[in-house]
Amino acid sequence: MNSSPSSVFAPDFAALTAGLGSLAAAFDIRWVEECASTNSALLNALPGNDGRAHVLVATWQRAGRGRRGRQWMAWPGASLTFSVLWRFAPGAHAPAGLSLAVGLALACALEKIGLPFVTLKWPNDVLVRGAKIAGILVEVSPEHGGALAAVIGIGLNLRLPADAAIPAQMVGVTDLARELAEAPARETLLAAILSELHPMLTAYASSGFGLMREAWQQRNAFVDLPVQVSGDGLDVTGVCLGVGEEGALLVRTGDNTHRVYAGDVSLRLAP
Repeated sequence: MNSSPSSVFAPDFAALTAGLGSLAAAFDIRWVEECASTNSALLNALPGNDGRAHVLVATWQRAGRGRRGRQWMAWPGASLTFSVLWRFAPGAHAPAGLSLAVGLALACALEKIGLPFVTLKWPNDVLVRGAKIAGILVEVSPEHGGALAAVIGIGLNLRLPADAAIPAQMVGVTDLARELAEAPARETLLAAILSELHPMLTAYASSGFGLMREAWQQRNAFVDLPVQVSGDGLDVTGVCLGVGEEGALLVRTGDNTHRVYAGDVSLRLAP
């Protein structure tokens, strides 16, 4: 594990290693004070394949990215932002449903630290009481021999500034400081998330999303609710049935069921 010295936050790698326990050797973790985007940094210089998952954490992302070309809003010290490089061998189950598996691991980690009312919004948001607390961005890069390198970006709101300017389209956000009487240290949070993510990704590579589907469905924020899916040439309004075994969103319109695959689309409650 390596780090860059930070005047804002100096990570406690001993606590992080202790939190990971036997999984500590499965990760190579680098923590920097700031960077433009942890996803971009990993994608632009993929570490060699040494059998470990490579993690890049930034105390502040100056230009973090989200889905649909949006920016991940961040302020110094206000979020836990990091990316994980996970390599899938040729023939492994990737990338369909991958963001759902990651969301499930993140939800399980937050539940274990005592966060109540955690739900999931297809395909990449984690909500608490209906407000967004974390987001996921998965980007895949092909490698030699048919292998795939998946860079998984996670942003978790810790304590948003009181004067934070939230764009109108992003209303309905929350953070750990509002939801927990005492939020864990960042190292504890990171260790909890990585400890859930490693076995989840290992199972996903072996069996795909199907075995995780029921656990995801139990946390589906929009289950049986009227929803609207739009964008990318699509405009569907119906009842959210959940997700299929391959991770597609299922929306019932009359006697038909539409299957929506992750793309440049927006899911929201119907007016």
